[in-house]
Amino acid sequence: MAKMIGMIGTSHIPAIGRAVDQGLEETPYWVDFFEGYKPMRKFLQEEKPDIAVLFYNDHGLSMFLDKKPTFAIGCAPQYENADEGWGVKVIPPLTGETELSWHIITHLIENDFDPTVCQDIKVDHGATVPMSVLYPNHSYQGVKVIPIAINCERHPMPKPSRSYAFGKAIGDAIRSWDSEQKVVVLGTGGLSHQLDGERAGYLNTDFDQMCMDKLVTDPEFICQYSNDDLTRIAGAQGVEWAMWLAARGCFSGPVKEIERRLVAPISNTASGLQLLLPA
Repeated sequence: MAKMIGMIGTSHIPAIGRAVDQGLEETPYWVDFFEGYKPMRKFLQEEKPDIAVLFYNDHGLSMFLDKKPTFAIGCAPQYENADEGWGVKVIPPLTGETELSWHIITHLIENDFDPTVCQDIKVDHGATVPMSVLYPNHSYQGVKVIPIAINCERHPMPKPSRSYAFGKAIGDAIRSWDSEQKVVVLGTGGLSHQLDGERAGYLNTDFDQMCMDKLVTDPEFICQYSNDDLTRIAGAQGVEWAMWLAARGCFSGPVKEIERRLVAPISNTASGLQLLLPA
């Protein structure tokens, strides 16, 4: 069966990718945050995963308000990045992994999940920033990617417990896949932040740290919160904890924390990093 080697949680804000492109990683504003990526890059270089299962949220580019699936899974051979309003950034496309994608889709449908199947989608910064920052100089061509989108923009959104259960079902599917390939799971987005309205700029790093603790010891604790709770406690975009929960759900047993970094504010966001390995 396929081997899941670890989970990486990472913010995916566009400013991170821009800092990498402009060579700003060692500047005072960024240096503490990017220090956290060094052990993650080392881990990926040493373990050389074949596949990255990447949980992200589409920010209205391929999945706008008129057609917003709760859960969507890419099963394309390739994913190009989308125009996010300032022209298409020229970067290498992500290579897809169609066999495992279809295996996951089939398993989910047979186990009471009904994802939208995407054979032709473009991906935004939610997917491209994590891959670009974890693989410097866009050196991710040797890793096949399965992008899995969770609705974090349009009500009604899946509640945290549902996203966690979704991740558990995907983990079961990966473990049942007849392959010797190694899989890394990426949970992207967040952490606490609010980008607009009267509370624009709101952060709650105490809550973020508590949730990062619970991802290690008791992820189901976070499932007690509703999306309204997360919006109130962690800001309107705090619902992006869904992707981290889904990624953690992929691992059925205990995990150990290798690295954690939380820096705030980074582009009006509490930006987090976490590397978890099976214990």
